[in-house]
Amino acid sequence: MKSKFSKKAEKYTKVAFFSSLIIILFFYSLFRISKSRTFQFFGEIIARVETDKKIVALTFDDAPTVHSDEVLDILAEKGVVATFYVIGQNIEKYPEEARNIVEAGHELGNHSYSHQRFLLKPLSFVELEIERTNQLIREVGYEGEITFRPPYGKKLFVLPWYLFRYDIKTIMVDVEAETFMPKLESEEEKRDFAIDYTIEKTESGSIILLHPLCESCKPSRDAIEPIIDGLQAKEYQFVTVTELLENR
Repeated sequence: MKSKFSKKAEKYTKVAFFSSLIIILFFYSLFRISKSRTFQFFGEIIARVETDKKIVALTFDDAPTVHSDEVLDILAEKGVVATFYVIGQNIEKYPEEARNIVEAGHELGNHSYSHQRFLLKPLSFVELEIERTNQLIREVGYEGEITFRPPYGKKLFVLPWYLFRYDIKTIMVDVEAETFMPKLESEEEKRDFAIDYTIEKTESGSIILLHPLCESCKPSRDAIEPIIDGLQAKEYQFVTVTELLENR
């Protein structure tokens, strides 16, 4: 027979176990929500637009860099517009490249000033990151609506609340080859995967993400032209993010 002490100890053990389990599930749920492409606690989050039109938005993160003009040349050759999500620090480092994007008729979106994760950050940090970058975007000549894409796709409470308060749309993606790319050795294999994955997964209203602007991002840069060719062969037209949103 169990003593009173043993029964109490067993009861407390069970309570502690289930309490720990609830806490773990709670934080796991928050982690899942923090990287969700389709849900946030406040404001509008968009990963794809429901439309019958065969239109898609091609987006590039982490602009501008020394490779921006190379990407602009590809887009100009193909007669395609895109949306570049810019980092404030990069605009300060490459202002001429940022102006070239605007002058070529493309759209700029805000991708934060320092490209840090926005989890567990105070409101003052969020305000500075977004407002400072918006100011830099205006200084290089962009006059259109500025949407926002969180670095690494991470957001939880403070960032969505700020965006909701100022009616700024959170733009995510529904086609991103790099996220699902297996471990591949050669640049050619990485390029081919990006091409095949993007063309296969894209639907009407898709928001496509590529990262072609870093030094080691040559496979993504080389994939841009074949992706455009492949999607145009399927009768898709390319529009900016804000143009895509107008067709909801």
